[in-house]
Amino acid sequence: MRVLITGGAGFIGSHYVRRSLGGDHPEFADAEVVVLDKLTYAGNRENLRPVADDPRLRFVQGDICDAELVGELMRGVDLVVHFAAESHVDRSILGASDFVRTNVLGTDVLLQAALAAEVGKFVHVSTDEVYGSIDEGSWPEGDPLEPNSPYSAAKAGSDLLARAYFRTHGLPVCVTRCSNNYGPYQFPEKMLPLFITNLLDGRQVPLYGDGGNVRDWLHVTDHCRGIELVAGAGRPGEVYNIGGGTELTNRQLTDRLLAELGADESAVRHVEDRKGHDRRYSVDHAKISTELGYRPVVDFGEGLADTIRWYRENRAWWEPLKQAATISR
Repeated sequence: MRVLITGGAGFIGSHYVRRSLGGDHPEFADAEVVVLDKLTYAGNRENLRPVADDPRLRFVQGDICDAELVGELMRGVDLVVHFAAESHVDRSILGASDFVRTNVLGTDVLLQAALAAEVGKFVHVSTDEVYGSIDEGSWPEGDPLEPNSPYSAAKAGSDLLARAYFRTHGLPVCVTRCSNNYGPYQFPEKMLPLFITNLLDGRQVPLYGDGGNVRDWLHVTDHCRGIELVAGAGRPGEVYNIGGGTELTNRQLTDRLLAELGADESAVRHVEDRKGHDRRYSVDHAKISTELGYRPVVDFGEGLADTIRWYRENRAWWEPLKQAATISR
């Protein structure tokens, strides 16, 4: 078996790779795992260090928009798991071109190559943000896509391309849409690692607006477990939401972090709200639960404590990243 994982040096992709090579996917026991990653600012070879010496792993630095390279790597592939994406909303507000190029054009290059190579399964990893914002209730997979940021619009475009390749060509594609991920190795521009590392350094945390924006939190291990289920038994042409089941306002999450890290209200700096900031996300994951037996198993309190502990113990990983990158918040 040969598996191609795009974006496999990023936060979620590297977790999937480490699980695949660490024995959590029994069907991958003898598989060759090929990771294709451009190593942009958010991709990091250090994320793969725990499995770097595994003879089943082949790492290729390259761009998913490079049709010649993608075509070469796609030959003989049984499964594609497509994580590669530009994913930070704040950066997409500053400029959308990279997001359109990578998320839309890059996905099209991969889909076309997978079609030509007659790949057995293609899992396209997307986000709940393509649905827009929801005041109450939760989105089922059939709800219309109403993205509000350039990032989520580019991801919605890639979702629709994946659907079109199934409907037009019969390419066996599944789309997953996850809620907010958290866990180790997450680049420290996203809310949780940014707030954790700021508090570890005795710095303030920048809270958008009134802090009332609601997100559903999903541990990266549960997310990867959901993707595994879809890769194994998901019906081609279908979309599967993957949720965590823990909804918190940003203010509530901030208060939990303050308590966990021994800080008080003086550590909170209220900043101007993000443009077009979606108020609430919430996915209904009944479909993947009913069809594939998915359920989130990582308790949020335990997962948060473990995540804080990881950042506390791995300053050598995140500190250089914060020093080298321009973190917008």
